[in-house]
Parts: sequence; structure tokens; C-alpha cells
Amino acid sequence: NCGAIPENLLESELFGHEKGAFTGALSRRIGRFEMADEGTIFLDEVGDLPLELQAKLLRVLQEGEYERLGSTETKRVNVRVIAATNRDLHDAVRRQEFREDLYYRLNVFPIQVPPLRDRREDIPLLVKHFVMVYGAKMGKKIDSIPKRVVDTMSSYNWPGNVRELRNVIERAVIVTRGRELELRDWLPRPTSATNGRPLQLEDVEKQHIIDVLEMTAWRVSGDDGAAAVLGLKPTTLEARMKKLGISRPKFRS
Repeated sequence: NCGAIPENLLESELFGHEKGAFTGALSRRIGRFEMADEGTIFLDEVGDLPLELQAKLLRVLQEGEYERLGSTETKRVNVRVIAATNRDLHDAVRRQEFREDLYYRLNVFPIQVPPLRDRREDIPLLVKHFVMVYGAKMGKKIDSIPKRVVDTMSSYNWPGNVRELRNVIERAVIVTRGRELELRDWLPRPTSATNGRPLQLEDVEKQHIIDVLEMTAWRVSGDDGAAAVLGLKPTTLEARMKKLGISRPKFRS
């Protein structure tokens, strides 16, 4: 997961390092590409790679060559790379946040996974699955999911996709007291217009983020924070808040 590893450790994670290459490098480390030689490596959240590492990844993809940190020995690998991201890489290229040559090198056989709102028929199945998973985890026997709960979830747009649905189900299982799933008033109600005009996409996104932040007492990170509820990285959520002009309200004591 390229978005979960600290930037200063990511190069070592991917390509390895020699003993003494940096402070704390007490022994040689084999990188992920070397482990995956003659096999497959899956790079999740590849859009979060820093620019300097993007150049090294491009070299591996084009030439099959790299060096471990602290070594001048060029190593060769034959690896099939599968990459995933929730970012719009074409837009990131336009904003010079992602290398154009790497984008086209990765974009050999793209697979678009449709958002949950475009495959609503999956929602009842996912609800049942997550209720079973979290019910077993918490030692609860929940064998009834009311139709109104399924209908509410099926009519919601799920901007955080499956991860947001999973977090809502986990919360519902936590508060359920009997054998019937209880869904509190957590999901924002759909609104079609504001002051007589149709809602813009950014209006909907902004209001949804505010609703989730209020639900989590404006806590962004952590297991119960807004980022986890929305299925986003805290830094990604903070960037969206800044772009949409969302700031924590100042409470008077």
C-alpha cells in the first residue's frame, strides 16, 4: 500500500537497502520487487507515490532494473505489476502531481471498477455480508435486516464506496441490541435543490463531509474518525476540506 508506508521508508520497502544505507539500517533488506521476481506485485494507491519514486518505478517497468538503497549494483527483475488507485491519475498528470510517462506505462490494460452507486444491486448482498462478519466478531446474533434499512442504504450514493458502507454497518452492529439490525439516522437525506437551483456535485460532497465530521465530533483521523467513515486517508480528507472551504467551527467556552 503506497499510501500507508511513510515516504522516507517507501523506497526501501520497494527496492530494499544495504546495511548502513541510512540510520537504523542494521542489516540488508530485500525489497518487494526482488521478492516478486518472476511473479506479480500489486501496488495499491499507486497515485500516492512521491514524484522521485515515480521515476524509479518507471525504470523498473521499462528496463526491469533498479538498485538497492546504498548499493551501486544494478539488479534485474521480471515482475508483472498490477496497480490500483482511487485518484484520477489523468487529472494528477495535468496538475503535474503524477508523471505522464509513468501514467501511460501503467495504463496498458485499465480496469474501471464502478462506484457503489452504479451497482446498487450489490448493496443488499454487501449489507448481509458485513452484518454476518461484524456480528460474529462482536458475538452478536443478528439474523434480521429490515427492508427499510436495505432501502435506505440502496438509495444512498455512498461517496466513500464499499469502505463507507462497511463502516456504517459496523457501527450499526455495535448499537444493535436485539436480533434485528438497527440503523440510526446517520446517512444524510437526499436534497434536490438549494434556493431553487439544482445542487452542484461539490455542494453534495461538502454537505456530506460536514455531516460525517459532525457525527464524529470533527475528529478526522483514527478508527472512529471521519476519514475512516468515508473510506479516505486523513490527508486526502484534509485536502478535500481545504478545497471545499470546510473548517472546524470555533466553540465558545
